[in-house]
Amino acid sequence: MFLRTLATAACCTLLATATFAATSPEPQMDKPAGQALPSPAAVADVTLAGKAIKITYNSPSMRGRKIMGGLVPYGEVWRTGANPATTLITVANLKIGTLDVPAGTYTLYTLPSASQWFLIVNKQTGQWGTVYKQDMDLGRTPMQGKTLSAPQEKMSISFENTSGNTTQLHIKWETTDEYVTVKAE
Repeated sequence: MFLRTLATAACCTLLATATFAATSPEPQMDKPAGQALPSPAAVADVTLAGKAIKITYNSPSMRGRKIMGGLVPYGEVWRTGANPATTLITVANLKIGTLDVPAGTYTLYTLPSASQWFLIVNKQTGQWGTVYKQDMDLGRTPMQGKTLSAPQEKMSISFENTSGNTTQLHIKWETTDEYVTVKAE
């Protein structure tokens, strides 16, 4: 009888905790409850050597703001999108620039500057985009950059120039296009 009472109490506690967690607001939300996020969700995906790679992110807009060196400060880690952290999911082992990335789920950040950007692959997942823990970095790799011919209103992440097991990961916004080679291994 005692064990049944103890088991019932444990189940009630678990259910109450799960209900509380499900109804509690997300920490560090920058939106009023019940309203849509101003930066819509977006997905970039590609198949390399028969294996899927997907990036989920939220796409902010310029809305008349200075982006590079302004909203996206130089010399500081940037969440590379808006709202929840930008997530990379890969079933293939990858070589991203100079970085070996085993199959798995990661968060992407960038370290922008006026002359050189770095892509950061971080092992912490599921956090809000502004929560960054450097000690969780898998690593960083330099990116190449070029200037877009016309300003791009919405930030985008895309896979371009795909051939066989190789593609380029592009991050574009304002007149900036930063990219890095991605290879499935």
